[in-house]
Amino acid sequence: MKPIIHVLASVVAMFCILGFWIASVVSELFLSEQDVMLIKQAILYGMLILIPAMAITGGSGFLLAGNRGGRFINNKKNRMKFIVLNGVLIMIPCAFFLSYQANRGQFDFVFYSVQTVELLMGMIQLILMGLNFRDGLRLAGK
Repeated sequence: MKPIIHVLASVVAMFCILGFWIASVVSELFLSEQDVMLIKQAILYGMLILIPAMAITGGSGFLLAGNRGGRFINNKKNRMKFIVLNGVLIMIPCAFFLSYQANRGQFDFVFYSVQTVELLMGMIQLILMGLNFRDGLRLAGK
């Protein structure tokens, strides 16, 4: 059961991040400022799904790994440390800042600079999570 929970939580987390990323890019390039504001607010609400999914992914991964070591498990653990720090220290503050600025109609250089950082770090999150997913499949023998 733990492997199923781990996979489901990680897929939910990846799709949340991917959805946030795509919605941000599409709204910035093709939609109105009002739409950008709504997207930024929706992303904050979406964190109510993303954060528990990430916690379940990390916790279940920790339980699945147990005392085992090895290259794949060590790589996954190291990536997760970066994913967590990036999420807590960069992604979440960026999301709150961008929502706040969008609600104020402040689409200025600072907004777009922070948006660029958020998009770059989001892409890094997706890549690292994808690598963890790949290594998880290898550990499962698939």
